[in-house]
Amino acid sequence: MNITSYSRDQIQKGIEKAEQRHGKDKSDIRLLFAPEVINDNNFNRACDIYSRVDLSSYETVVVVESHNETLDKKLPMASKSFFETPLGEVPVNDYMRNEFCDEDDDFYIYDEAFNKDISLFQQLMFLQVLSDDFSAVSVQIADTNPAIVKELAYVLEEVLASRSALLVFCCELDNEFKQEFQNVRKMVEQGNHSGLLHYLNSGESHIKGATTFIAGVIVAHKWDLHLRFLESEYDQYSGSLLTAYADRKHVFFS
Repeated sequence: MNITSYSRDQIQKGIEKAEQRHGKDKSDIRLLFAPEVINDNNFNRACDIYSRVDLSSYETVVVVESHNETLDKKLPMASKSFFETPLGEVPVNDYMRNEFCDEDDDFYIYDEAFNKDISLFQQLMFLQVLSDDFSAVSVQIADTNPAIVKELAYVLEEVLASRSALLVFCCELDNEFKQEFQNVRKMVEQGNHSGLLHYLNSGESHIKGATTFIAGVIVAHKWDLHLRFLESEYDQYSGSLLTAYADRKHVFFS
């Protein structure tokens, strides 16, 4: 069961507990890598990354996730005027959504990939606990073609570089695949994006939301962010090995 069944109070307490643990001031976070499915097993890790965000710094949150089927519309965005979770409604930033469509022909306002089970709603619940004053845009990747992944990364980097927007990339790699994580980390540190894309197409990856992860890595690279992994911060790590947050200078993986 995912966290859409959690109350505002449960999420708030989880975030407060995480703040007490890392004891750090709010950073100027630009980008998060959050698990696709947030549940009891990885709730603490999700609280960790969201507890570091000062959402008052942002007008809009762009949530990117992978769709599990290939569609004619490669980068669909929901046509809704608002998204509704158990914690209330979040307005859609229609201007930004249309701006994405103007930038690239593969972006479409299209509802075929949109349903109540997508990761968007789980991410929004954390964000709603942090603030009641933000808008959102949902983007899904409905094609694993490397060209589509690169196009998405290019548009996000170009449109959002100077905008007041937080990016959330939904992806995960189970804790049991530590060797795969080390291989992926090496390619990320080397800036080997072609290697990551080849790995995606090889069918060997156990990453859920691999297209989303690679798009996020490319955006971080384009913004000249330094990536640093923090999987060793916890004695008994639990949750996705790709859970991460990034400020304007660093990307931290926990």
